[in-house]
Amino acid sequence: MRMNRLLAISVSAASVALLLGACSSKSSSSTKQDITMPSTQELSTIDLSKSTALDTFNTLNNTNEGLYRLGKNSKAEPGIAKSESVSKDELTYTYTLRNNAKWSNGDPVTAQDFVYSWKRTVNPKTGSQYSYLFSGVKNADAISSNKKSVNTLGIKALGKYKLQVTLEKKIPYFKLLLGFPVFFPQDQKVVNKYGSNYGTRSSRMVYNGPFKLTGWNGTGTTWTLKKNNNYWDKKNVKLNQIKYQVVKDNSTALNQYNQKKLTGVALSGAQAKNVKGQSDYESLMTSSCYYLSLNQKMKLFKNQKIREAFSMAINRKVLVNKVLDDGSIATGSFVSKGLATNPKTGKDFTEDASYPASDSYNPTKAKQLWQAGLKELGMSGKSIDLTLLAGDDDSTKEVTQYLQSSLEKHLPGLKVTNNNLPSANVLAKQSSHSFQITLSDWFADFSDPITFLNILTTGNTSNQSQWSNATYDKLIKASSTTDANDPEARWQDMVKAQNILLKDAGIAPLYQSASPWLMNQKLKGLIYNTAGANYNFKSAYMK
Repeated sequence: MRMNRLLAISVSAASVALLLGACSSKSSSSTKQDITMPSTQELSTIDLSKSTALDTFNTLNNTNEGLYRLGKNSKAEPGIAKSESVSKDELTYTYTLRNNAKWSNGDPVTAQDFVYSWKRTVNPKTGSQYSYLFSGVKNADAISSNKKSVNTLGIKALGKYKLQVTLEKKIPYFKLLLGFPVFFPQDQKVVNKYGSNYGTRSSRMVYNGPFKLTGWNGTGTTWTLKKNNNYWDKKNVKLNQIKYQVVKDNSTALNQYNQKKLTGVALSGAQAKNVKGQSDYESLMTSSCYYLSLNQKMKLFKNQKIREAFSMAINRKVLVNKVLDDGSIATGSFVSKGLATNPKTGKDFTEDASYPASDSYNPTKAKQLWQAGLKELGMSGKSIDLTLLAGDDDSTKEVTQYLQSSLEKHLPGLKVTNNNLPSANVLAKQSSHSFQITLSDWFADFSDPITFLNILTTGNTSNQSQWSNATYDKLIKASSTTDANDPEARWQDMVKAQNILLKDAGIAPLYQSASPWLMNQKLKGLIYNTAGANYNFKSAYMK
């Protein structure tokens, strides 16, 4: 999913779980179960069919619930589904839903709510950028390409509390998908009531999870997650409320934490360096990749030598060690380190992949490629003015300033102007490809390499650079069709696909981010997962 430094290194509105040990289920009745957290960015839409940003997904993950809820280490735990049965060919799943699950408005959560939600997301008219995740559900691909009616989707209600899902092929990570907010139910009555305004305010939405969102007017800088008294398992929810406020300035946020106005605070690299020895400090790696997307509909970026030059002009080690300095690691891989291992050898995906010269810093070669590329394009000697689009938080500004300096220094005649905007504006421009260069990011939706590789297939709505390669597309397709039931063959499909992407300089991977925080050590029981919606507050409490 996109984050756009979209939530900066701090990970998001729900980014809080750092001290995760000692997860006792007991809490002190004398302790006020309220916490206040910072967010580096405003919320975007809370319409789960249309959301793309991690801050929103983390909010949805705590205010709503699907068939499963992802617990520690991404283990699928019972959510709305009380039980599951699977056919011998593993293509038909039947779920019995609990009959005591309700929406925050009192409506029962039914099988039809899942049917409606899935069909709404897959329907091309909705414009969901996540509809591709339903690939493998019967007819989902045909529906997305307008070849079949949305009513043919492989999901149906067998009764008020019985749901059946039919697949076209085995999906190795199917349970993980079901714990991701895009697969959650929606109350059709509420969607119809608000129409185009659905999900644009906290009051224009209903919730079936541990908390409900309140106090968000669609553009505001404060909101609150309050305990949902209609939640089926409310007895195990300890926190009464989680207050959020947008604080984009790192110094301001740190001061508020030190004054005990915030329960936790995300840190910049410089701040992290100064407090690394404190007991309330921790830095977590994320399953992410920050990368440059060069708009390949432009004449300039259709040239591979130009794309390689941009990649080679950036010293990734300086970027992570001097600019970020927060535990992030330099990378030449799109798929993140630590996400998945070879089913046969146990080697990390990043070890199996190969890396071209363009993934390494080489200013001399970058200059040569730049000049050669311009010559091929008939643009030699011309001044090239480009704009770099990115978020407006402090950390992102520092990153874009470094990128601006490096690119201008090593690519003669290039002038880069930074355009740092609020996350919602950045997302809109990235989605419509209204940029020349942008600092993109992707955070794993589940623990499988395909969560990264899928988005760069031809025509994918999250393919911001609009890079296209037929062989790459075939390999990704094979990984989910002909080779879906052969773990090693599927793995090699994905490795070969990334190798093609990198050799062609389809994107320029830069770094895998870390999330440094100071956190009140009284906060316990919070679950953190590196992929998907990272934070699960259901069992969190103040000791």
